[in-house]
Amino acid sequence: MKEHVVVIGAGQMGSGIAQVFASVASIPVTMVDVSSEALGRARASIEKSLARFVEKGTLDAARRDAALAHLAGSDDLGVARTATLVIEAASENAELKYKVFADLDAIAPPDTILATNTSSISITEIAGRTTRADRVIGMHFMNPVPLMRLIEVIRGLATSDETRDSVMSYARQLGKTAVEVNDFPGFVSNRVLMPMINEAAYCVMEGVATPDAIDKVMTLGMNHPMGPLALADLIGLDTCVSILEVLQQGLGDPKYRACPLLKKYVAAGWLGRKSGRGFYAY
Repeated sequence: MKEHVVVIGAGQMGSGIAQVFASVASIPVTMVDVSSEALGRARASIEKSLARFVEKGTLDAARRDAALAHLAGSDDLGVARTATLVIEAASENAELKYKVFADLDAIAPPDTILATNTSSISITEIAGRTTRADRVIGMHFMNPVPLMRLIEVIRGLATSDETRDSVMSYARQLGKTAVEVNDFPGFVSNRVLMPMINEAAYCVMEGVATPDAIDKVMTLGMNHPMGPLALADLIGLDTCVSILEVLQQGLGDPKYRACPLLKKYVAAGWLGRKSGRGFYAY
């Protein structure tokens, strides 16, 4: 079968994943989303991103045009019938992901790899909703996808060596570095990152310092490229809360309890960059 990648979800992560497959690996890719508006925004975002790479001289106009020609959008999950790889990049909601994978399992060819970009949810549990647990795997891309080199690769209990090797090969085609980790809540990236973001939120809530002061301490004092609160706004505060809840439930440790201020901001619709307001105004 001719290579065809399908990305489920046309949000920030889904559009970034689609962009690198089309522009770096030159693989035809279809973004799937129930919202035609989301698909339109995603394509416009990709066009803008590729234009910046052309302006910087890191991508020529011919490659940009070829990448856009490789890119399609659809509201029909049925496009997975011709997919060699499907990457789910929907919201960080376990029940939603379980349904998507059950539906994909019924649609995609038996040898198609079903990958998830989940940042915390068990790959084994997701795979359990399918009849092909050996071909289900985690491909956790970092945000922003076109710039960040890491892919966290997570095998479920039944993921085969062949599936792992195929995903590692895709990562190389994308110019990424793939790091294999085991299937524990939050994996490595968010098990380490989220407690730092959560503690920074507590510092704001308790009046220890302003968000700007906290971020300056971590960027200028700890040499982090971005402060934890600015990073939380980039990730999405709702996503941070969802990941912390997965960590608390999965590991049974109260130290992962989401800061009440984080939950309050989410309840108010202050989700970070995507809503125009989080710890900072955008």
